Amino acid sequence: MNVTILVKGKNTRFAKRLSLKRVVSGFVLLSLVMLVSSRSTESVYENQIRLNMVKTGLQEQVALVEQLHENTDTQVLSIVQQLGSMQAQLTQLDSLTASLAQKSGLTPENFALPEELQAPLRSEHTLNENVEKMAQALEYKIQQLDALESILIGLNIEQESKLAGRPVEKGWLSSYYGIRKDPFNGRPTMHKGVDFAGKAGTGVIATGAGIVTWSGNRSGYGYLVEIDHGNGLRTRYGHNASLNVEVGDVVTKGQIIALMGNTGRSTGAHVHYEVLKNGKQIDPLPFVYR
Repeated sequence: MNVTILVKGKNTRFAKRLSLKRVVSGFVLLSLVMLVSSRSTESVYENQIRLNMVKTGLQEQVALVEQLHENTDTQVLSIVQQLGSMQAQLTQLDSLTASLAQKSGLTPENFALPEELQAPLRSEHTLNENVEKMAQALEYKIQQLDALESILIGLNIEQESKLAGRPVEKGWLSSYYGIRKDPFNGRPTMHKGVDFAGKAGTGVIATGAGIVTWSGNRSGYGYLVEIDHGNGLRTRYGHNASLNVEVGDVVTKGQIIALMGNTGRSTGAHVHYEVLKNGKQIDPLPFVYR
């Protein structure tokens, strides 16, 4: 089968007879050319879009890296400044520790930082090295402070438990330790303590820190408080009007443990004060005037 192509103009005329096979082949070829030409243009456009997207992403990454770099510089500067401030405080704390040790009768050198930890932070060292050095210095100083605290607590307990002073806030010494005339029968009798007279209701105070081993009524003593101070020493406070502590209480030196009264075998408002060493009464007067 053939196909005739006729082109007719005003002054020209053209006619061409082609077979159907050649016409179809030509049409397919023309379609492929148009398709390839169209596809190539579309791929370039898509690649350009992709390239722009990648470029934009890279620019955002660059901006992010710059921001992180700036933040890191700021953080590093802040850490360096904090390290400098901590070193100044550590130096002050070291001086304070040494001074406190000296005032407590201890050797100040035993509570100072070692020489290798006292050296200032150095610029030639890395930041991590300076941070590690500061951490070591702080840890060492904490250990020193813990040791100093334990020693001072021990010294304070010893000082607090040391008997000294009068057992009343206000009053006067009215009767001494030793043989005296019994106020009830007039016979010579051993007085195993000292008496401080005063106004009823006056505070009766502990002359040393310790643990209350008796708080209540006791024959002859009336309302009595007894305190164990350790090292075989105990004190007794008798004839009270009322008691402010109970058995098992831990009391401090100078604490009000009772109010002066006239209970038990008594002829007036006063406190009967005894000091016992290993269970035996001794003269309290040397402790009163310590």
